[in-house]
Amino acid sequence: MSNKAYLKELFRLHVELVNLQQWVVESGAKVCIVFEGRDGAGKGGTIKAITERVSPRVFRIVALPAPTEREKSQMYLQRYLPHLPAAGEVVIFDRSWYNRAGVERVMGFCTPRQVDEFLAAVPLVEKAIIASGVILIKYWLEVSAEEQTRRLEDRIQDARKTWKLTQMDLDSYSRWYDYSRARDEMFEKTDLDFSPWHVAHSDDKRRARLNIITHLLATIPYETVPRNRVVLPRRQKAGNYVDPNHPCKRVPEAF
Repeated sequence: MSNKAYLKELFRLHVELVNLQQWVVESGAKVCIVFEGRDGAGKGGTIKAITERVSPRVFRIVALPAPTEREKSQMYLQRYLPHLPAAGEVVIFDRSWYNRAGVERVMGFCTPRQVDEFLAAVPLVEKAIIASGVILIKYWLEVSAEEQTRRLEDRIQDARKTWKLTQMDLDSYSRWYDYSRARDEMFEKTDLDFSPWHVAHSDDKRRARLNIITHLLATIPYETVPRNRVVLPRRQKAGNYVDPNHPCKRVPEAF
């Protein structure tokens, strides 16, 4: 897909996302979107494509750091619950409670028993979340081994992206099939009729972003909220106002 074609379609979808935003605010809807996938699958870029033209006060991105010692002592799901949406909000989780079924499991940060308990509890928790009126949508971005390698190598070479590559990414890169097994069991236990997983193949980032946004808009039963025609009012006259000549420092005009 050419960049021109991609931007044209993205513009149209951004207009619809603004319409969705207005409906969420007006209706008091609560939307929770979960993004999961391997390192380099394109979660961050997809989330950016969704949120770059809407209000951050309505579309909130949640990307939690590693748990503190206090949070480690809590019920596992406890630290995620306060971030769920209230009325008029869309919350996007850039990785979520499913860390336990993925990275924590593969990297040995939890026990097999804790994984089993998590997978047994998640359907009950998500059923309660949905029963409270939250629209819950779960996406898994599927990237091939070859494309993941290319993207991670690009992060090594591109100074703008080195912050994206952590020691955890390097450690987990070699465990491709451990992640595959963890993903498969996660799908088996948590891909349910009332809370299904939606898998998007993301080797082509542009197509993946467009497909996910299109699906998201089709999944949420929003309506276009009528808006009044906006006309700029007349600006007041200056009267006796004179621009002061403050001796403040100016930004050098380097370009």
